[in-house]
Amino acid sequence: MDQYDDSMEPEDLREDAQGYEGYEDIGALLKRLRGRVSLREVTRRTGVSASYLSQIERGVSQPGANVVRKLAELYNVDAQELLKRAGHGPQPGPYTDEAMDVERAYRFVLDDPAFRVGTRPDGPMTVNAKRFIVEMYEKFTGKRLLE
Repeated sequence: MDQYDDSMEPEDLREDAQGYEGYEDIGALLKRLRGRVSLREVTRRTGVSASYLSQIERGVSQPGANVVRKLAELYNVDAQELLKRAGHGPQPGPYTDEAMDVERAYRFVLDDPAFRVGTRPDGPMTVNAKRFIVEMYEKFTGKRLLE
């Protein structure tokens, strides 16, 4: 189990994360980092269930910060880079142009009657969480709200 796939070194992870614009490929990255190690072995070493790990690798679920930290430690990669890649990076300040643009787009999404079906967000949300909702809306509708 001590042999991990050498095709993705920590430096490669940092270089790959520099162009990061979303967290759509965190699952593929984690699968590549796991290499030929079984999910059962990763479960044994991290305590994260094999079914959840599989869902993350297939893009069905997004990993929480604690899971990302455990996997970063196991795979011997920079936890901060992996957290950033998983969408847990630093938040922009609330009054930056970026945060204001996200807030404007988020309000547009909330006001769209097509968005009124299903579960609606409740309570305070981070800028990155709002950005995620806007990006999903953009993908669903084909409308471009953020630059």
